[in-house]
Amino acid sequence: MKTYEQINDRIESGKAVVLTADEIIDYVDKKGLAAAAKEVDVVTTATFGPMCSSGCFLNFGHSKPKIRMSEAWIEDVLVYTGIAAVDVYLGATQLRHGDPANMYHPGEFRYGGGHVIEDLVAGRKLQLFALSYGTDCYPLREIRTYFTINDLNQAIMVNPRNCYQNYNVGINFSDRPIYTYMGTLEPERKNANYCSAGQLSPLLNDPYYDVIGVGTKVWMAGAQGHVYAEGTQHAGACERTPGGIPKGGAGTLALTCDMKKMRPEFVRGVTFRGYGVSLALGIGVPIPILNEDVLKRTCVRDRDILAPVVDYSHDYPQNNGKVICCVSYEQLRSGRIDVEGKEVAVGSLSSYYKALQIANLLADEIRRGDFRLAEPIAPLPKDKKMKPLVTRKKPS
Repeated sequence: MKTYEQINDRIESGKAVVLTADEIIDYVDKKGLAAAAKEVDVVTTATFGPMCSSGCFLNFGHSKPKIRMSEAWIEDVLVYTGIAAVDVYLGATQLRHGDPANMYHPGEFRYGGGHVIEDLVAGRKLQLFALSYGTDCYPLREIRTYFTINDLNQAIMVNPRNCYQNYNVGINFSDRPIYTYMGTLEPERKNANYCSAGQLSPLLNDPYYDVIGVGTKVWMAGAQGHVYAEGTQHAGACERTPGGIPKGGAGTLALTCDMKKMRPEFVRGVTFRGYGVSLALGIGVPIPILNEDVLKRTCVRDRDILAPVVDYSHDYPQNNGKVICCVSYEQLRSGRIDVEGKEVAVGSLSSYYKALQIANLLADEIRRGDFRLAEPIAPLPKDKKMKPLVTRKKPS
């Protein structure tokens, strides 16, 4: 048994043994679980891929004279102003003003909230345009100016749902191409797409949320952030494999960090033709090896993780819960899967290469003593289920 304090003492002294989730599998095979649990202090996990439920709070400071922004746009992308005078929230999936969206299907969606976030982190100069109805204390009714992230008082990532524990494999059983957040899916099961780092992914290495919880310190595109709550749609009460791995989305994390400390190469605006825009983000989460059970769960392999194959032409949009079959991440990473007797080409929306890079960067920071672990202040719920939105008539 180890404690967070003991592990952090070893990190500070430069003696911590840190391995990535990719490395720990062979290490335990070689050393044995008991011996490895005594030696290893931290296992680093990571993921890189689209995370639609992301965004940021920005504070511009006060102009002279002052303005209370009631409507505002950054590079013509609408931001939410229903908070204090010069605070705004920018969502990753917000479209640019005037974008025809899917009026001429499939839409191109060339620029949106995720791209603004990418440009902010990259230090590019952006335009702010804001309107106001004017008040005695905030008389200015209109402002147009240019700024960079360094001109802002605060730029804080506040992401309601990141790091899905597992996810669907999207496929198309219809006779026409469909355009989804899982990418373009060709007709008649000609391709399939998935989105997860599999055995590197944070919550798949802690399937029962034993060590990842509210207050856990995380690596967000190079910045040190933390879990501030369970993520939206967190649903730990789900069907699991005999090894405890969820066979569907299950857990999620709500994350926050200082955007000014993020690294541009791990923040990318994303376009999904015919669907919209998003943000691809790199996240790393350290797993403290407190005991053998925690270590054993970090030895999960792609072959042990099953993902549900779902028809996005009918079953997904109709929300009927039908799963065609389940396939392992070992099969997915091979590039081909079998769906009802047909071999289907499969691609990934996430990058295992980038995830492994993040896991190694986080491991190096911990070894240098630049990243200490934080003990959770509250656990993530294990028994919560997803509720549907029910259409009801107005009460009489």
